[in-house]
Amino acid sequence: MGLIECKGICKRFGEKVALDNLSVDIPKGKIFGLLGPNGAGKTTLIRIINRITIPNSGEVLFDGRPITQSDVEKIGYLPEERGLYRKMEVGDQAMYLAQLKGMSASEARKELKQWFVRFGIQDWWKKKVEELSKGMAQKLQFITTVVHKPSLMILDEPFSGFDPVNAELIRQEILRLNAEGATIILSTHNMESVEELCDSIALINKSRLVVTGKVDEIRRRHGNNNIELIYTGGGKVKDVEPVFKVLSDEDNAGRHTAVLTLGEGVTSNDALRELLGQDVIVNSFKELIPRMNDIFIKLVTQEEA
Repeated sequence: MGLIECKGICKRFGEKVALDNLSVDIPKGKIFGLLGPNGAGKTTLIRIINRITIPNSGEVLFDGRPITQSDVEKIGYLPEERGLYRKMEVGDQAMYLAQLKGMSASEARKELKQWFVRFGIQDWWKKKVEELSKGMAQKLQFITTVVHKPSLMILDEPFSGFDPVNAELIRQEILRLNAEGATIILSTHNMESVEELCDSIALINKSRLVVTGKVDEIRRRHGNNNIELIYTGGGKVKDVEPVFKVLSDEDNAGRHTAVLTLGEGVTSNDALRELLGQDVIVNSFKELIPRMNDIFIKLVTQEEA
């Protein structure tokens, strides 16, 4: 059972169908990637989970029961559309948002001071929000999203606007918060971050669920049965029908990098046995598993064809 279970969610805005009978489970204590092109329905689903909008049909369960407003108080939500009160002082803004989530003033001040030090913005407490750079403002919004230690964090494009150094800082904080028990929904177009951070994903396109499951399993499922072989020796790898065919073979001063495609039903061990019978020395032998970026493009393109 997931921490969040979305069952048969349908949502229409007039004639536009935003979500079409969508069901997805978000496992407790994991980092879950919510993926899809712009306009696919991701933000609508997030708003339904947060009870900002109500579905036309279907239900959302939180820890096995229909989600309530008190459950929403256990959620930290960082929307893609950022917004801060520009004329407020940074510390006052952070305190206000923390107390909206039920923290006492003393508790909020203590936790915020620690976060400000961790993010290197401790000198900005008394400055105006409008004086912050975009990256500084992003840090502040991330802090106010997670400071009350929510059991569920929904982060919509959390790396947007960050340089590589600060993006890595946010990645490390996401991993730390997850290690401490938080369930995290990560909505992003950054497929590298999906592979690095997410245990499972759901891909939505045109209001419908296209694929869901563990990242490793999805990558393997969409593989094309190719093997990368690095070898040396006096010979050259030859086709062994129907076990494998050599698609490419590059020679770099006697060190070859070849790509083999396996025949239907052939295992990696079958291919390796055949290679050991050839006049080559196998240095490296590994499956070529497609990247999530390639799978994303392939699935979305198929849907639109």
